[in-house]
Amino acid sequence: MKIAVIADIHANLVALHAVMADMEAWQPDKIVVAGDIVNRGPRPAECFQTVQEKVTGDHRWLALGGNHEDYVIALAEELLDTRHPIPTTRYVAFRPVYWTSEKLLNDISALAALPFQQSIDAPDGSEVRVVHASMRGNRDGIYPTTSDRTLATQIAPAPPLFCVGHTHRPLIRTIDGTLVANVGSVGLPFDGDTRASYGRFQWRGDHWEAEIRRVAYDLQQAERDFIQTGFSDEGGPLTQVMLSELRSARSLLYVWSKHYESLVMAGKMTVEQAVDDYLISLA
Repeated sequence: MKIAVIADIHANLVALHAVMADMEAWQPDKIVVAGDIVNRGPRPAECFQTVQEKVTGDHRWLALGGNHEDYVIALAEELLDTRHPIPTTRYVAFRPVYWTSEKLLNDISALAALPFQQSIDAPDGSEVRVVHASMRGNRDGIYPTTSDRTLATQIAPAPPLFCVGHTHRPLIRTIDGTLVANVGSVGLPFDGDTRASYGRFQWRGDHWEAEIRRVAYDLQQAERDFIQTGFSDEGGPLTQVMLSELRSARSLLYVWSKHYESLVMAGKMTVEQAVDDYLISLA
């Protein structure tokens, strides 16, 4: 039995297509999409529709929701609630997510229907479990630095194979007989390697073997999509931080938010000023 697990596509259609082609060559029995299909990238509707078509048309495909689906759903509700206008500062500060929500307004019910986890039966009847981040929630990530003590609580009750995404940093670990894999990110890796990442799992006799697969794709086209879709212009200045993340394969938006978001929300800096200041500091 062969299982492929992909996660954190983040609206990067070019990377998704490359990984899909690589998986097809391998011919897995099951393919699980572990959340964060949309947001933080230029082609959210296309990526979500591609996954939905596979889930509905190919019995091998399963999908679940991540924290970025949660964000999009929440902001779509704000866009649809005409009784309470969105404050201008909030709209500008979170413009990339509102842009994504606008593109997915017709898909919100389908996004909301994505489950928290997917489980597959192994050949011996045991469980293969896939969630977005951990059993403790969609934002509770498993990192290379996560201690065994913490990890044990994040996977409980522990199956023989437990797969996640969320952190964009791939890893394979074994703890108390459980093979734990973070499959990394298809569309936005944060480990310094710009190639797409996903997990391959193969049943060998009486146990699972795991591999983190890296796939090169047309990064320049992924960058052009920021412009060609209108994401860069219509999504506002923060899309430039996201573009820098794509180019560097490093997490940048979290640091920007930590240092600048409160200043922007308080009206002490514009988003454009905060982004310019941050990008200059990185140069």
